[in-house]
Amino acid sequence: MNHLPILIILLYLGSALLIPLLAGRFSSRWLAVAAAALALILSGLSAWHVAEGGTYSYFFGSHSAPFGVEFAVDWVTVLLHLTINFIGLAILVYCNKEIDFAIQSWFYTLFLLLMVALNGLVMAYDLFAIFLFTELGTLTACALVAVKPKALCVEAAFKYLILSTLGSGLILLGISLIYMATGNLNLGALGATLPSAYTIYPWNIRIALSLFIVGFGIKSALFPLHIWLPDAHSASLTPTSAIHSSLVVKIYIIAAARIIFQAFGDSLISVLPLPQVLLLLATFGIFAGSLLAMLQTDIKRMLAYSTVAQISYIFLGIGLMTKTGVMGGLLHVINHGIMKSLLFLAAGTIIAKTGSRKIEDLSGMGYRMPLTMTVFSIGALSMVGIPGFSGYVSKLYLAFGAMEAGKPLFVVIILLSSLLNAFYYLPIVVRAFFSPGRHNFTWDGLSWQEAVPMLALAAVTIYFGLLPGVLVNLAKMAAAGWLN
Repeated sequence: MNHLPILIILLYLGSALLIPLLAGRFSSRWLAVAAAALALILSGLSAWHVAEGGTYSYFFGSHSAPFGVEFAVDWVTVLLHLTINFIGLAILVYCNKEIDFAIQSWFYTLFLLLMVALNGLVMAYDLFAIFLFTELGTLTACALVAVKPKALCVEAAFKYLILSTLGSGLILLGISLIYMATGNLNLGALGATLPSAYTIYPWNIRIALSLFIVGFGIKSALFPLHIWLPDAHSASLTPTSAIHSSLVVKIYIIAAARIIFQAFGDSLISVLPLPQVLLLLATFGIFAGSLLAMLQTDIKRMLAYSTVAQISYIFLGIGLMTKTGVMGGLLHVINHGIMKSLLFLAAGTIIAKTGSRKIEDLSGMGYRMPLTMTVFSIGALSMVGIPGFSGYVSKLYLAFGAMEAGKPLFVVIILLSSLLNAFYYLPIVVRAFFSPGRHNFTWDGLSWQEAVPMLALAAVTIYFGLLPGVLVNLAKMAAAGWLN
């Protein structure tokens, strides 16, 4: 049972290698779907195993810490594995006619390799493994943008690659400075040695932490390091947009949070201005992302800028440095991942059926595509933070975290940002269902492969909004593991 998290990685890796070999003999899509479904089952079994036996560390071969490569199978790993593989499965089932036969093998191979990177990154417990999975994720994510044979996609992928490479270089330089000061890469060993190393090499440690924040900030599109995101998310294929916005940018935040909490720890964070920097950047990002989203006329570009704002909520939770705040950030990783993948899939369906990307053309869409527009509205209401939807739960715990930290100003910021969210999401819902004029009612004409994933994501959004107990408990245990 201890091998289950590693089997998830091997399953995706083996399937990614099989797809090019079996191209033309079997459907690449359904092989990828089968791999994701089995990975989700393994994630569930791993969660049950951790619930029964507790968290544990996994080492390759006979090399233990701090010299061996260590994976941490804790509640963060459990929570993120379930999320990654559920959303990944939904997106793979959805994959529609946008995936031309000529690019199928490439697309599904890259998608599964990206799933290797995401599943590995959330449990990597040393800087070497974190960098390895970060690079695999970067290369496959960029390639998924470029796989669509259009000049705009290639341009967006090139911009993404250049900036991500810059982020990787900064992360690698930060790792070098940490290794120079401590001689360790294992996060647990760093947690024990960094405080004493700081007294000897204070500027090495400060500069390394700054490099980590900027490097992972670029990869996770933290404002103002987000400039690659709107083009990459809006120009690429719908499944690519969905996995980028729902999972990829957030998993880099998890990697950064592991380094902050488990390598640097409370003692160093208390003497460094990291919380203040994160809170400042998060505040600017929340408002800037929302205001930029309000100015957009392209539906996918609006959703991309919305991601910039929503990512800032997660950094806000980390910057509060309280258990409830971090818990709210983790909840938003999950809830935003589900609702943003739902929104991108619904938007992609509308674009595929109507040929239009303009927000103004959504007038009366609730009559022409009622099912698609209904699930889009569920995601939109959740993004605003309406009670009864999952987005409300994570924003509520972020507000509780701000009060716990003695920073009520951030409660006001959360409320104001939710109001801004309403300014650009609710008019779309109103225009779709309540626009003046006569509209003929028709059905969407969706295949089951398109309808089932969207309905499943919408159902989970409502379920976690009405009955969030299980998710809240998991996030509480995950946050407690980071903040002792």
